Amino acid sequence: MKPYSDFAPRRTRQVLADVIALVLIACWIWLGVAVHALISDLAAYGEQIEDAGADFRQSMTEVGETLGGVPLIGQGIRAPFTGASDAGGVLEAAGQSQQELVDQLAVTLGVGIATLPVIMILVVWLVPRLRFAVRAGRARSMVRAGVGIDLLALRALTNLKISTIARVDRDAMGAWRRGDEVVMRALAAQELERSGIRLSR
Repeated sequence: MKPYSDFAPRRTRQVLADVIALVLIACWIWLGVAVHALISDLAAYGEQIEDAGADFRQSMTEVGETLGGVPLIGQGIRAPFTGASDAGGVLEAAGQSQQELVDQLAVTLGVGIATLPVIMILVVWLVPRLRFAVRAGRARSMVRAGVGIDLLALRALTNLKISTIARVDRDAMGAWRRGDEVVMRALAAQELERSGIRLSR
């Protein structure tokens, strides 16, 4: 693989696109973390409800147990406090449920806000960059393996637009058949430039 072009203008655009993409990814991840933290702060209300319910339940239980020891009327007095203790338990459970709900919401929104834009950025930016890197790596391997100019020129005739080929020579195919060195070298250079490789002299 070859990540960057040998040609300065294209290489500059690639580096700039990489920097912008990485900055955008970092920003979306930061935003997801910030939203998660902001929503998680709402769980403090659930903690307060849970603590209040637990304190109320414990207090009512203690009062009920204390008054329950009073002779003759103890059991009768204890019953309302037992009911109040159960209400405190319900309040405590409600506080716990609120915290769980807030945690789930924080994770869902935080991950959703960060993940969807990052996936879009990767599709728009990373996929073309990987394609270029693979194509450039193959082209460089071909050049290093000593692939002839005629084969590169033939690939240019196959892959390039007709308008680009016509700028090299109006009868580029005929020139290739005749073995015209100048035309074949120009076509080979165009093919390699498409892959970001500079044809050595």
